[in-house]
Amino acid sequence: MNKKSKQPFQIKNLLGSIGTYFIIAVVLFISIYPILWVFISSFKRNPGGLSLPTEWIFDGYITIFTQLNIQTYFFNSFLITVISTLISITVVGMSAYISARMQFKLKGAITAMFTTTLFIPQISISFPIYQLLNNLGLKDSRLGVIFVYSGLGIAITFFIIRSYFLTIPKEMEEAAKMDGCGYVGTFFKIIVPIAKPGLATAGIMAFLNNWNEFYFASILLKSKDKMTIPALLGQFTTAYSKNLNGMFSAIIVAVVPTIIIFCCLSETFVKSLTAGAVKG
Repeated sequence: MNKKSKQPFQIKNLLGSIGTYFIIAVVLFISIYPILWVFISSFKRNPGGLSLPTEWIFDGYITIFTQLNIQTYFFNSFLITVISTLISITVVGMSAYISARMQFKLKGAITAMFTTTLFIPQISISFPIYQLLNNLGLKDSRLGVIFVYSGLGIAITFFIIRSYFLTIPKEMEEAAKMDGCGYVGTFFKIIVPIAKPGLATAGIMAFLNNWNEFYFASILLKSKDKMTIPALLGQFTTAYSKNLNGMFSAIIVAVVPTIIIFCCLSETFVKSLTAGAVKG
């Protein structure tokens, strides 16, 4: 192939690269702009715009930590999110293992039941959940919210973990059974260590979803000492609507942990999604 014939391909590749980088730049701008705007505005006396503040104001951060005691809401969010995520991953992980490895009647129907939860809007199940927690005496309690959060996002967690389990060779389980390992021992000693990336990915997604969940937290928690950070942020639209510095400061405090967690575990997240896409 001579130089003239190579030139159109080089131009095509160059245009493709430019288009790719342009799309990446647009996505980055759309993703970063809101957070950057809120972060800069949290230090301004009159929030707005991306220009650096002429005078750096820390009143918002001082207020939320000294008067609002945001550390209490932060602890509530962390406690509820971590416990509900661990419960969800443990229970759903066992269900996904059975669905991926065992053959039994109504297997397809049970798997389809997990799928149908993707199409159920939260608002349609809010009243039954509220009544259930009220009857159990768990209304306005952290335990009640943990109970609800453990069941949210079951379908996505189920299929991520199940897809990763399908990539594990069955020979490893057969070898474990020959050594006298039962189903429980095989699951915890063989499958779980191998499937850590898949479990971590499902855990990250469950953690982020539970941390940012607002709807159920706002209707189930009424006591201020039990509220999560998203439920607290809802209060700024009413009683604290004039305190923009406090609202923006609270948003930054709420968002930073999820950004840090995702940045630290992003490599594991991407690897798991790639591996889980092989089978499924």
